[in-house]
Amino acid sequence: MHVNNKLFALDIGTRSVVGIILEESDGHYEAIEIVIREHKDRSMLDGQIHDVLSVSSIIQEIKEELEVSHGPLTKVCVAAAGRALKTERSKAVVDISGKPMFSKQDILHLELSAVQHAQAAVAGEKSNELSHHYYCVGYSVLYYQLDGEVIGSLIDQRGSEASVEIIATFLPKVVVESLLAALDRAGLEMDALTLEPIAAINVLIPASMRRLNVALVDIGAGTSDIALTDSGTVIAYGMVPVAGDEITEAVSDEFLLDFPLAEKAKRELLENESITITDILGFETVVSKTEAIERITPAIDRLAGTIGDEILRLNNDKSPKAIMLVGGGSLTPDLTRRLADKLNLPENRVAIRGLDAISSVSFASHIAKGPELVTPIGIAIAAKQSPVQYHTVYVNGQPVRLFEVNKLTVGDCLLAAGIKMNKLYGKPGLAMIVSLNGKNVTIPGKHGQPPVLLKNGSPCTFDDQVDRGDQLTVVKGEDGVRPELALQDLIGELPAKTIIINGHRYEISSKLTCNGLPVPISLSQQVADRDEISFMMAETIEDALKELKQAEMLMDTRPFYIKIDGTEQKITEFTGRIFVNDRQASLHNKFDHLDNIRFEKGTEPTLRRLSEVLGIKSTETMTIIFNGQEIQLEHLVLEFFRDGVKLGMDERIYNGDQITTKQKEAQPFIFQDVFNFAQIEIPKESRGFTLLKNGEKAAFDDCLAPGDELNISFENPISIK
Repeated sequence: MHVNNKLFALDIGTRSVVGIILEESDGHYEAIEIVIREHKDRSMLDGQIHDVLSVSSIIQEIKEELEVSHGPLTKVCVAAAGRALKTERSKAVVDISGKPMFSKQDILHLELSAVQHAQAAVAGEKSNELSHHYYCVGYSVLYYQLDGEVIGSLIDQRGSEASVEIIATFLPKVVVESLLAALDRAGLEMDALTLEPIAAINVLIPASMRRLNVALVDIGAGTSDIALTDSGTVIAYGMVPVAGDEITEAVSDEFLLDFPLAEKAKRELLENESITITDILGFETVVSKTEAIERITPAIDRLAGTIGDEILRLNNDKSPKAIMLVGGGSLTPDLTRRLADKLNLPENRVAIRGLDAISSVSFASHIAKGPELVTPIGIAIAAKQSPVQYHTVYVNGQPVRLFEVNKLTVGDCLLAAGIKMNKLYGKPGLAMIVSLNGKNVTIPGKHGQPPVLLKNGSPCTFDDQVDRGDQLTVVKGEDGVRPELALQDLIGELPAKTIIINGHRYEISSKLTCNGLPVPISLSQQVADRDEISFMMAETIEDALKELKQAEMLMDTRPFYIKIDGTEQKITEFTGRIFVNDRQASLHNKFDHLDNIRFEKGTEPTLRRLSEVLGIKSTETMTIIFNGQEIQLEHLVLEFFRDGVKLGMDERIYNGDQITTKQKEAQPFIFQDVFNFAQIEIPKESRGFTLLKNGEKAAFDDCLAPGDELNISFENPISIK
């Protein structure tokens, strides 16, 4: 309450309620009165008021006691207990295949989807219907991932799948509502509201220090509240249900003391080297501080271990730079050393911070200072300097009340309204599956459109700030449609190659078919679901010759086979040769763009050359002298037939011919045979001729022997050609 520059604040805890009066003067505060009252029964549990009547009764007592010295008190600063906060990690994943870019608004939508998953988990149900009964008081991104790999930023990234993992903190609305009810019964109006961890941080860790990764732990009676700072802000809150009572119960168990006497003994251990205790059986014992600590060591280790584990969980499994402890439970003997060991920190990086750490506050002389008063002081100051307020905005015409911790955004309002973030973007269109050269290719549908967001009728974004009374409209984005693309879009340019054959350039193009039918060269034909598309290009020299319709070259270079009397013979001499870039190749060799291909013909395939190659004796020869010139006579001793037709020795034969042979009956060479191999010119006025063999007269049917000298003479001279 602000009367005569005075602030009235309440810290409503699990064990006790602390009331404090601060006086403000030019930004400086003085604590002039503190009243502490313990609950008469378990009316508080984990920060939640379970018995409004009982809690309001304690508040009423404190209020009346302070009013004796400070006059009527009608307004009060309070805090929602940090132990009521719920922290949850969550992950959201989105398919970004084919999406041209991932903008800031897309990332914000992804983050808010993750927050809403966490909100649903906190609510303990799967449908999101009750999740908006929790306020999100802050969230922090732990990491982004692209296709399963951690990445610094998703802006303008391309891939198949993007995801974000966040840690978010929530406050149940019922906590605030029950707090308002208890104050109302005590005749008080809430002047300002803050969160307990924020209150402690505001007085112990100024904004200039929040760039450091620091943990603040408020160890009370029933719970320990944790807040973490980093990069200039509070990044996470947490709570563990282990605190000072754990140590008190250990003292009670070890020394057979009832709970109040155990609490008294625990506090005396902080100031004395030994304590005197009387157990429930009436035995009085003096116990040294060292012995007492040793006997309750398991409880201290459990407290340090539980707090340390939660700090690591909230801080993405790494130790912060330093830890500050406040609250009555922070005075637990040897706790700072054990917590430092747990987190692998130097011992001087874990410290208890008391009121002397708050430079802007002084204290009346009768007030005993201690770390348990840090939070009440912080509540009074933080609630006044940085109050948390209610706002009412309208989402699609429905009023939504929001609990403002930071500046409220459009995204916060949609979460509070229970709108399912993952349903705002339009669904992607149906995909198409086509077969491309025998392999299935999935073509994703077009992405859904982002939602339409309007604030007071004007377009806005998820991170735009909102003010009290703003009217928000959100319309789901349009669904995507099936993809539309032409063959040109799917394939691009069809591959082609240029080759040089015997000095001439030829273009080899791919052949494209769709569902077995040729496709126009323009490639403008639209692709349909389940189309079977193939494009093939000549790969070997043989394929290229077939496409270029070079049948003669193709035949010339094929292996030359014939059958003679049923036996197949391969005649390599008749086969043309192929050279690619001057290196010998075969029809089955592949070719590349701009290859220089040269063909050389084989030997002319005649029956005579075939006989020579195969070593077949098809003729008998004899050399004689005719009219002074040497002449070779020849007789066929083997006849060749193709399809029953007799072949001459100089006839051409073809690849695949089937030839049969027939042996001729041996016959002697006679004079008459000479005229088949020699040309003579008979004079026009010849009166007759004379045949001579070795100088003697002979007849046409005279047999010959090798080396015989033959002559023909006319009355007029003759010439031989």
